[in-house]
Amino acid sequence: MDIFQAIILGIIEGITEFLPISSTGHLIVASHWLDIRQTEANKAFEVIIQLAAIFAVIANYKDKFSIKHVNLWVKVAIAFIPLGLVGFIFHQEIKASFTVSTVGIMFIVGGVIFLVLEYFYKASADHVSNIEEISYKQAFWIGIAQMFALIPGTSRAGASIVGALLVGLTRKASAEFSFLLALPILAAAAGFDLIKHYQDFNQDDIWMLATGFITSFIVAYGVIKLFTRFLDQFTFISFGIYRIGLGIILLWLL
Repeated sequence: MDIFQAIILGIIEGITEFLPISSTGHLIVASHWLDIRQTEANKAFEVIIQLAAIFAVIANYKDKFSIKHVNLWVKVAIAFIPLGLVGFIFHQEIKASFTVSTVGIMFIVGGVIFLVLEYFYKASADHVSNIEEISYKQAFWIGIAQMFALIPGTSRAGASIVGALLVGLTRKASAEFSFLLALPILAAAAGFDLIKHYQDFNQDDIWMLATGFITSFIVAYGVIKLFTRFLDQFTFISFGIYRIGLGIILLWLL
């Protein structure tokens, strides 16, 4: 991997991590098109640059990191547990399923789900608009929904947002809870890969990793701000259409 490829992957990770379009799926496709060999170091690179997204969330929601918000973080932890347990137990099988064809199919499936969900979704005053008001039960069911993100191309953000919408959150609150829920998930995934593959990196890889990390952070920071503003006025329909279109193109190219 060279500097140019690291920057491209950093940009893609920063754009897609918090949008319901699957960052992992886009990284798989981008690596395929850039002809990046799937060595252990390169696979770990794609996971570790997701750590930059953690810092982007912290930078955007630094006011949430205080003792008075402990209940919110308990709910985040509850939502994390289902995916954390299943992901840890079956991580080898999950990595083995990372193929472009699987991504293409799940892009389409996820897109259809968003279109159907938006068709039936009706904004209501009863919907939770403040993430502090999410109940423990709602957090648990969001965590169950997020387990589908273990299928490549599904999208962690997409699965958690769909789960949040189904249990009564507004679009914006669904996205914001998904941002916070990314923290334990990305930290666990990146930390696990770093411990497992740190010996696979050489000095040149460290420079590539730093380049991708910084790029991803800058882009992700801006995307979080723009996405929440977008949801003040628009729906998830455009993301559903995008997923279906890209999925069809991928399967056609294959």
